[in-house]
Amino acid sequence: MGDVVLALMRTLGSLRNGRIWVHVLAPALISLVLWIALAVWGLGQMVNWLLGHQPLTLLVAWGVAWLATILAYMGAWMAIFALAYLTASLLAALIVMPLLLKHLAEADYADVAAMGKDSFAAAAVNSLGASILFVAGWLLTLPLWIIPGLSLILPLLLMAWYNRRTFAYDALSMHASESEWKALRPQTKWPMFMLGLTMALLAHVPLLGLLVPALAALSFVHFGLEALRRSRGGAVVTIEGEGP
Repeated sequence: MGDVVLALMRTLGSLRNGRIWVHVLAPALISLVLWIALAVWGLGQMVNWLLGHQPLTLLVAWGVAWLATILAYMGAWMAIFALAYLTASLLAALIVMPLLLKHLAEADYADVAAMGKDSFAAAAVNSLGASILFVAGWLLTLPLWIIPGLSLILPLLLMAWYNRRTFAYDALSMHASESEWKALRPQTKWPMFMLGLTMALLAHVPLLGLLVPALAALSFVHFGLEALRRSRGGAVVTIEGEGP
């Protein structure tokens, strides 16, 4: 967990830079405007669709239509939030991540040589693939949400997985060689999942949620480049603003 905490501390340190805030705010604002507009137009239709499918139809048949309606509205708003988060994440991965990576590589990790491939196509395929699996997982687990507690746990686990799958590759693809990536992947899989889970928890904080994809991109860059630095024998463990 020490590496996760270090990445989070460095992420907070990076937020003192106004340029970083531009990158953090842009995908959140674009996604917010888009999905508020779509929610105004389609919320009622989504609620009606949910009420017409199991398990909510069972609740209606059992005479607790009021509960089914509440769950339908909850499900609809959570789906809208998930899609907004997904949109912000795609924007963060495809547009913001390369900018953050370039800035941090020059400012904080100049000693970490770029030995990988800077491929927009590979990053896009990775992000889109993760998004498709995320949506599929969300839809497949919807019937389980009526089980007490799972409506909180399942979205967190799905979002944690999505964060790791999307941002881990992008954070290292340009700097790590193929052999380095293969060596680092199993070593960092669990810590990166925990970093993704931390960001998933933050995503459920009101007003902060849509900032999280860009913050996740920033934290994964810090985590990934520090892990690569250490694997090359050049570990310098510092928190930005402090000495070694």
